[in-house]
Amino acid sequence: MYTDFQKYLESELQSIKDAGLYKEERVITSPQKADITVGKGDQVLNFCANNYLGLANSPELIKAAKEALDTHGYGMASVRFICGTGDLQKKLEAKISEFFGTEDTILYTSCFDANGGVFEPLLNEQDAIISDSLNHASIIDGVRLCKAQRYRYANANMEELENCLKTAQAQRHRLIVTDGVFSMDGNVCPLDKIYALATKYNAMVMVDESHSAGVVGRTGRGTTEQFNLRGKIEILTGTLGKAFGGAVGGFTTGKKEIIAMLRQRSRPYLFSNSIPPMVAAAGIRMFEMMSETNKLQDKLHSNTEYFVAKMKAAGFDIKPTQSAICAVMLYDAPLSQKFAARLQDEGIYVTGFYYPVVPKGQARIRVQVSAGHEVEHLDKCVAAFTKIGKELGVLK
Repeated sequence: MYTDFQKYLESELQSIKDAGLYKEERVITSPQKADITVGKGDQVLNFCANNYLGLANSPELIKAAKEALDTHGYGMASVRFICGTGDLQKKLEAKISEFFGTEDTILYTSCFDANGGVFEPLLNEQDAIISDSLNHASIIDGVRLCKAQRYRYANANMEELENCLKTAQAQRHRLIVTDGVFSMDGNVCPLDKIYALATKYNAMVMVDESHSAGVVGRTGRGTTEQFNLRGKIEILTGTLGKAFGGAVGGFTTGKKEIIAMLRQRSRPYLFSNSIPPMVAAAGIRMFEMMSETNKLQDKLHSNTEYFVAKMKAAGFDIKPTQSAICAVMLYDAPLSQKFAARLQDEGIYVTGFYYPVVPKGQARIRVQVSAGHEVEHLDKCVAAFTKIGKELGVLK
């Protein structure tokens, strides 16, 4: 039965390899941090993790997780509406609401699930979803599950957004949805302008803060802090798997009636186990730490400014960024892979991105800076980029 399909898959996989686009997974054998061990023992500096605040190996988070294993066990073994919810999960939801200045929060096993489960319970064919063209795949998939009318505007293009809003006046309710930081380019959404248009045209706003929470804003509270809109945006989604400790878990936070409806009808929430108690406990401690000091955010911002300035001075084509993401543009897909492989030989761990992750002809290496990096790490990375850039003809 499988023979014909197997041949088809083999052919498709070979075509991906022939095009130089086959993705290989590299094995990490150490904790996730600025310097890691890969493969059979190679020591490299990691510049492709979402570990923005350097907390993935935090002793305080590990301690909180270990204590929760002793007091609350390994897992919940059921979904929340059937078997109840843990006190740690409820406490974490309250911490998230406090952090973002929102009314209530609901936890998911990932932000992919949060985005997949937010649209269908709230909107139907009478309503409209207006989405930025560079939104994350999880938002795109979530929108597909909903019967609402769909509109799309070019990335951060407010003229196109306004035109969509004018047309969407024919629908009952309107929801504008955008990434807070667009993960491939590093730019921040113009939330102040989006909010102004939403107010003008009676629309709601949803922001995915996955790459912006912990990073953007003076204290890392995301785009609503940066644009002085704390508590005014109807829906925020985010993850615990990036700046907030780097483990698993996602959330939707916002207006209490929206969160209440998601608890009743959001399928990824209703039919998936809750996050483990140890993850919830570490998350609680992480939000406490972020309320105690701004040291990590300050270091992250300083590191990012330093690195971007050095890379531009070296002659690299860098996308404008307002986050910890630095897109080094190479434009050619095989070149991005070759460049990344040569950098690993130099002890720099990065990944080349190319179609379909980014548009055709827009291949790049995405460098992600962390508060875990020291200046000597950044200098070594710039030096390696410069060396390989000259060898491969990217730099003159």
